[in-house]
Amino acid sequence: MGKISANIKFLRKKKGLTQQQFADEMEIKRSLVGAYEEERADPKYDLLKKFAEFFEVSMDELVNETINAQWKPKPKADGSNVRILSITVDKDDKENIELVPVKASAGYLNGYADPEFVASLPKFSLPMFKQGTYRAFEIKGDSMLPLPSGSIIISEYVENWNDLKVGETAVIISSNEGVVYKRIGSKIRADKGLKLISDNPVYQAYHIMPEEIMEIWRAKAYISTELPQPTPEPTMESLTAMMSQMQRSISQLQQDKN
Repeated sequence: MGKISANIKFLRKKKGLTQQQFADEMEIKRSLVGAYEEERADPKYDLLKKFAEFFEVSMDELVNETINAQWKPKPKADGSNVRILSITVDKDDKENIELVPVKASAGYLNGYADPEFVASLPKFSLPMFKQGTYRAFEIKGDSMLPLPSGSIIISEYVENWNDLKVGETAVIISSNEGVVYKRIGSKIRADKGLKLISDNPVYQAYHIMPEEIMEIWRAKAYISTELPQPTPEPTMESLTAMMSQMQRSISQLQQDKN
């Protein structure tokens, strides 16, 4: 039971509690806390469960993992682990759409679960998005062209990452990449993570592991100040190139048949 003893002691100190204060929270004697931390006694199942709930870890993590300053909880492989989501509501108790501008992206990584930070973000509502939890993210760069840099992605919160469909686009919040807008290239897997693809072919696809991901928001619409340009009339050169490509394709099909 060495891991349990060390974990209880570490988590208690992390919360800034003395043995007596922790004992009061758990409604047990201080001497029992000392006995558990010094491996002189083993807590019973019901008390272990109470410890886990108090420290906001799973029973398995409390019993089997070494919890220290470098430790991070591992998300469930199916992407359905419970996450804290902070929201704001309007005067009619309806959820707002909070806007995360580019300049606030770095702060969002640390404040996404902080109600005060989320409340400080600009907020608005749209009549077509009344049901569900939505957030708007301003994107930058050319990795998702033809969507221009500066576009605002209106997105819906994805509670279970297993619900993501290959080919749809989403805003992914992660510890390593920050806030990115990408196309989903695979189902999420515990061993290989989630494949993310840029619409601009200049950029290579890459994988992001589940433990790096903080939130995922499925894209539903976008707002842009750049209106689309008219499609240019085809030139003789482009038509000739298209015909040549068609001829090569037909020739290849005929060779394959033979």
